[in-house]
Amino acid sequence: MLSTLHRKSLAVSLGLLLFGGATSVAMAAGSSSPADLGPSNTSQKVNVTLVLGLRNQAALESLVYSTVTQGNPSYHRFLTTDQFADRFGASASDIAKVQAFVKQQGLTQVELLPNHLAIKVSGTVGQFNKAFQTSIHDYQSADGTTFHRPSSQPTLPSSLSGTLIVASGLSTEARYRSHRVSAFEPVAPASASTMSPAARTAAAAAPAAPPCTGNPTATCTPGEFTVGDVANRYNINPLYKAGVNGKGSTIGIATLADFLPADAYSYWSAIGLSVKPNRITQVHVDGGGPLSGPAGSGETSLDVEQSGGLAPWADIIVYDAPNTDAGFFDVFNQAVSDNKVDSLSVSWGSPEILYFPQTEGGVDFTDELRAFHQVFLEAAVQGISMFATSGDSGAYDTVRGFGGSLSDPVPPPLTADAPGSDPFITTAGGTTVPFSYSFRGGPVESITKEGVWGWDYIQTYFKKNLGLNVGVFSVGGGGGVSVFWPVPLYQAFTPGIKKSEKNQRWLFPAFDIDYTLPANFKGRNEPDISLNADPETGYSLVSSLDGPGLLTGSGGTSFVAPQLNGISALLKQATRGRQGLWNPQIYPLQNIFGYGAFSPFNDIKSGDNWFYKGVGGYEPGAGIGTLNVTNLALFMTVF
Repeated sequence: MLSTLHRKSLAVSLGLLLFGGATSVAMAAGSSSPADLGPSNTSQKVNVTLVLGLRNQAALESLVYSTVTQGNPSYHRFLTTDQFADRFGASASDIAKVQAFVKQQGLTQVELLPNHLAIKVSGTVGQFNKAFQTSIHDYQSADGTTFHRPSSQPTLPSSLSGTLIVASGLSTEARYRSHRVSAFEPVAPASASTMSPAARTAAAAAPAAPPCTGNPTATCTPGEFTVGDVANRYNINPLYKAGVNGKGSTIGIATLADFLPADAYSYWSAIGLSVKPNRITQVHVDGGGPLSGPAGSGETSLDVEQSGGLAPWADIIVYDAPNTDAGFFDVFNQAVSDNKVDSLSVSWGSPEILYFPQTEGGVDFTDELRAFHQVFLEAAVQGISMFATSGDSGAYDTVRGFGGSLSDPVPPPLTADAPGSDPFITTAGGTTVPFSYSFRGGPVESITKEGVWGWDYIQTYFKKNLGLNVGVFSVGGGGGVSVFWPVPLYQAFTPGIKKSEKNQRWLFPAFDIDYTLPANFKGRNEPDISLNADPETGYSLVSSLDGPGLLTGSGGTSFVAPQLNGISALLKQATRGRQGLWNPQIYPLQNIFGYGAFSPFNDIKSGDNWFYKGVGGYEPGAGIGTLNVTNLALFMTVF
């Protein structure tokens, strides 16, 4: 069931990516369930990752905070992978128990990961059916693709309780979506011949656009922004002038699609940016991800282009894996266990509640969230700064995949996106920057202040000026309250942190879902930091598998996460060392120093993501706010 829902999310998100705009309820909810083709061939070979439990998790979480607390003896004394394995990975006796189980079941151990958090094994479908008391079946989705997955919940052996967390890889179904969105309509102004008289008058009276200054690669054109425009808006240029360009840093990208490295070099060349030659290394995990536009190769391209464009002399390692449960875990586990990258971003995810038994016919998949959490803790204690996206479905994370409207008898629930809801990852939100716009010859209107991204302004424009209802709900920057992860220490004293709302019910009869989310849960709030993400004020990219040349009008929080990744590479060079987990550092800075000309943060006080409004201080729309990167570098150097 979980994978059925994930498949629908992916299909709808790809429709958004390729065709722009927002999905309709019919498109989201009308897809048929995959057809069960019967039991899989029991002699078919299968690769599975057995995720092992941590030792001393409470001590590990405490150590993570110590490594980013100035004055603490452990400050910036990050562990190596071997040190992590010795102190917090599975013990030798626990590993031996799992290895004995593997041998007993006739399975073959392929690899014990250096962090001692996972064992990769291979065997036949029949052997895994027996080992985990399930029956793996073949399925065919509505688009004709086939895959296999268990037809009933796998059962872990009771003798390995607490030692074996989850067997990841029994399903080969595509499950996650990238958080990339295309503009609703082109942002180019309408021609005089198509403008209304009022629009022509407004256009004639408008002052001429000022020349584009600042970073030489900037365009100053919404929808065609480059990394140079990011540098202009968020005060990165002083770092470049001081010689900070990412040299000596290594950026990591975790993704579920392969890409063409030539696209990234083409992007940097097209905008006139000089970069370090031969800087990209690819690591194909579990055979690597698919290579195609519909599979999300453009997502990987933009991740590399944005992160590597902001830190043009950093090295880049791209870890790609198949879009499966095992692939998503393994891509993180490999990157963190290798410990070669200083920062790591991911732009794929899914609604947090899709892991819950209440949405999965009683089958509990939350152990997968715990498996991710273990790897994120390892990354943090090794000093790797991690960044995820908050999603592009506003405060209603299920809508982009499954439809729904606020006018429904049971409106969709407020939900958070995972893995961004995990407390040990920094989650990226989205804003809309000031611009003027006109749709279909209507009057010119303007957004004058940077605000939380939500396309309700487009909905309002069409209804007010053109008398049309357009299906853009709930496109916008993700944000909300986890109902799985408790509020972390770094948010406990932050004004503006919310509890989960009352009366949040997800009714989806097609899959027998009728789930009321916990109310007043003191959960982890996301996002943490935001930057411009609205496709209407969005970016250009090169993805030759999606189209030739510079593609424009792209956005989503999938741009923000790699941008923060590139910024982290600059900070590593500026401060002469890894920064570790950002969150326990940035929240106290905001709490103590607030906002202003010398603050690392810009407050976002306007806009909304269809529920959470931009107000002073923290809110689950833009989080703390946006960055003044040069000031942040100074604070992280001094404090």
